[in-house]
Amino acid sequence: MKITAITAQIRDKDRVNIMVDGKFRFSLDILQLGDLGIKVGREYTDVEMAALEEESQFGKIYTRALEYALARPRSTKEVRDYLYRKTRDTRTKTGDVKKGATPRLTARVFDRLSAKGYIDDEKFAQFWIENRNQIKGISRRKLQAELRAKGVESALINRLLEETGRSDGEELQKVIAKKRNRYADDQKLMAYLVRQGFSYDDVRTALASDTNDD
Repeated sequence: MKITAITAQIRDKDRVNIMVDGKFRFSLDILQLGDLGIKVGREYTDVEMAALEEESQFGKIYTRALEYALARPRSTKEVRDYLYRKTRDTRTKTGDVKKGATPRLTARVFDRLSAKGYIDDEKFAQFWIENRNQIKGISRRKLQAELRAKGVESALINRLLEETGRSDGEELQKVIAKKRNRYADDQKLMAYLVRQGFSYDDVRTALASDTNDD
């Protein structure tokens, strides 16, 4: 099989279409084209061509995974879950089944992202804690549960929470300030705050202080 043409894609200028024996066979990004040494006129065996097609799929999945990882900091579990979904077969609009990527291929993508520093549980946890504290008040218990659900180790979570110097007392005041008008009954507000992970004693103290300030 011979490479008969290499043409730039219209929609994505960073990718090129590879024509084999006069027909489109696969696409590659510009860097892959150079790394693989693909040129017009070169011939490949069936096995070699299959390997090039796998590189094409790797490039596509890596690009999508990189976009996913750069949208915001991601935990290791989030990235692994994202890549696992890429191994599942999907059905196209025409009803055809599109085979998912092999676990070996997605493992390569994960290793590349990790090697380049795009996956870091500590950076992710720091981002998550800072973001959740800034947007609204949140209890330590709820933060711990959220981060554990994202696959972050408890020891790392606890260390980072200690380093922030945050306290449930301060977070409670944020929530009370936002929710006070929605709850005319303090008992209902108290029940809500306890459901958010704050301790009963902390809630009672915060509400009593808030009432005295009024």
